[in-house]
Amino acid sequence: MAYRKQLTRLRAPYLKRILLDPARVEDWEKYPWNLPLFRGHDFELEFTTPITIIVGENGTGKSTLLEAIGALAGYDEAGGGKGYRPVDHSSAIDKSGAALADTFRGHWLPKVTAGWFFRAESFYSVARYLDHAALESGGAPPDFLSWSHGEGFIRFFEERCRRQGIYILDEPESALSPSRQIELLKMLRRMDQSGTAQVIMATHSPLLMACPGARLFRISRFGLDPTDFSDTDHFRMMRDFCTDPQAFMEEALREDDA
Repeated sequence: MAYRKQLTRLRAPYLKRILLDPARVEDWEKYPWNLPLFRGHDFELEFTTPITIIVGENGTGKSTLLEAIGALAGYDEAGGGKGYRPVDHSSAIDKSGAALADTFRGHWLPKVTAGWFFRAESFYSVARYLDHAALESGGAPPDFLSWSHGEGFIRFFEERCRRQGIYILDEPESALSPSRQIELLKMLRRMDQSGTAQVIMATHSPLLMACPGARLFRISRFGLDPTDFSDTDHFRMMRDFCTDPQAFMEEALREDDA
């Protein structure tokens, strides 16, 4: 009954906008506020479509940004659903995502807290947590870990991403072959068409970047800007490789002269 009370007839996206409140930042020279993403101290991200995809090189702040959005939605920084605590953070050194969330303001219509925060690197811990929680309540464990890594991911998405809610996916392609990524794209399309799910995803996969109907943003040294998947470095690299693999590898592996 508690879940049903959260249902709304309004269509996704539910989180409409996030913005950084400069008055809440104590030190602009400290990570993550020193990232180019927040240059100018006026960061704002508007969500206008059910699916939003964020791309960028490692170290640009994608995961930290998703952690902060997850915290705004009420999720643990290690991943999971509302109220889940799959990892002990008492001795954690890096809490940048949660700290960033404290300086954000989120605009919702309405605030939907059902959903999931998926992080590839913490999937094992979350899956074990779900098994343990099910056994403690006398139910059958979902047992996502008895399958191959990629199959476990797909079974997880199929089971956990069907209801109304906000779903945050951090590099879900990490264990998925290209064909499994197509399966994930089909799920994303169903979620988009349902009108009841909002997805915010960070990825390095050109396949997932091309998700129909999604709005794509790129994080660079200049900040965060909307882009087309064909203009991303990821797509261009794969296009060049597929056009002439031998020439691409010769150029990519060439050592600089000492």
